Amino acid sequence: MPGHPENPGHPECPERPERPGGPVPVFRRAVEHLLAHDMAAFTALYADDAVMEFPFAPPGRPQRLDGRAAVEAYLDGYTDMVDIQRVHDVTVHETADPEVIVAEMAASGRVVATGAPYTARYVAVLTVVDGRIRHYRDYWNPLMLQEVAAA
Repeated sequence: MPGHPENPGHPECPERPERPGGPVPVFRRAVEHLLAHDMAAFTALYADDAVMEFPFAPPGRPQRLDGRAAVEAYLDGYTDMVDIQRVHDVTVHETADPEVIVAEMAASGRVVATGAPYTARYVAVLTVVDGRIRHYRDYWNPLMLQEVAAA
């Protein structure tokens, strides 16, 4: 996004005033909550009727979660498995729809059970309406899940 320290003056994004409840500040808050290991605050950013999708989910894992309660249940125990210590290589692409952004990022930390280093790359498409995440589509490498589960 233009002017963001990790993506200054991105030439493909028009300069757009940042709305406090818009997708970019909501995404930033989500990252802050993730880094603080505050999953209650993280999931509070989701609308009651939010949808979270994982198009590359491996067999046996959900490809779609319907509602904030389902997102909360899915993330229950997440910080007991993975200790995310840093979110980096962040690039946010604004779209023609002011409620939608595409975020590219990496998350690094450690696998809690073994202390092994953990780094995963993500591409997420977020739709934010009225300051809440309405739709989150997460493109991630399912092989990373095998590493965490093996620990």
